[in-house]
Amino acid sequence: MFLVGILKWWYGSGWLARVQIIKNRLASSADYFSVGLLATTLFAPFRQISAGKVSGPIGDQLRALVDRLISRTIGAFVRTFMIIFGLLAMLVQTLFGIIVLIFWLILPLLPVIGLILMVIGWCLNGRFKV
Repeated sequence: MFLVGILKWWYGSGWLARVQIIKNRLASSADYFSVGLLATTLFAPFRQISAGKVSGPIGDQLRALVDRLISRTIGAFVRTFMIIFGLLAMLVQTLFGIIVLIFWLILPLLPVIGLILMVIGWCLNGRFKV
């Protein structure tokens, strides 16, 4: 009965708890990299201090326009890099999580598989006659 309880937990609530841990890690990574926020503000100025609307001579207005364009271009590059890096990190976490879940399912079967391979090895070496 004890073994049945362990296996019931392992393939039931233990496995679901492992899935929840993986979900929480992905949500934490999505929050850390702020992929959604970075995507919505992709072309916003990057740390722009004082290149807002300028009234005055055309030269000053043109300089402010170029400053805003450069700031938005740098912001787009930095945000795009962070989005790509965040998505790659989440992809690696997802793949690792899938591997962990598969290993979680197979782990209780490994002693049985080892026993079968040991008997097969004995049969092939002539130590055990079937």
